[in-house]
Amino acid sequence: MKKLLLAEDDFDFATILKQYLELHQFEVTWAENGEIALDYFKKQTFDICVFDVMMPILDGFSLAEKIITINPEIPFIFLTARKLKEDKLIGLKLGADDYIAKPFEVDELVLRLQNILKRIEQKRTLEGNNTIEIGSYIFDNERLTLNNKNHVQQLTEMEASLIEYLYLNHNQLLKRDQILMSVWKKDDYFSGRSMDVFISRLRKYFNSDPKIKIESVRNIGLEFKIDKE
Repeated sequence: MKKLLLAEDDFDFATILKQYLELHQFEVTWAENGEIALDYFKKQTFDICVFDVMMPILDGFSLAEKIITINPEIPFIFLTARKLKEDKLIGLKLGADDYIAKPFEVDELVLRLQNILKRIEQKRTLEGNNTIEIGSYIFDNERLTLNNKNHVQQLTEMEASLIEYLYLNHNQLLKRDQILMSVWKKDDYFSGRSMDVFISRLRKYFNSDPKIKIESVRNIGLEFKIDKE
């Protein structure tokens, strides 16, 4: 079971959420505010965290900042009733793996948590191996090459970073701001236009394998699809 730290000040909501997550094989430690959550984090080891943004004593953003200084690698998701883009950008800049607006389906949260943990496991596996098999291609993230049969495509560092990020999140709908903050480290007009150019390049690089597709979803983001059958 994966150990999860839940910081949520709404008792009724936290109780339901805790019970549901435990049914899906998470060992949940609940804290009613950020200060208590921080104390738990200092004394225990967790695999992933879920923080409500608006909490008394210590809010979710401040909690995340303190926890990152203890363990910069810990994955975390923010929950919030506020839907301001500025809040979302703050969360992503802090390094949040996701940001979910209330109300939401608990199944959606479970799926996102599972996807994040799966991606982390894949990344750990890749750290000991410079090459990744993506369909009929071999991606070498050290030599910055994409090899398909007799053709070797030399990549820029940004292209390689984008391919690695998309691969680690393949077959998932990715929001534009998530990609921008994870790869470009900022979300502005020029970064967005840059991303569009790089995505067009990657479509050309992967166009010889019909099992690989980069599909755009209007006003949301895109999905890097790999048919493994």
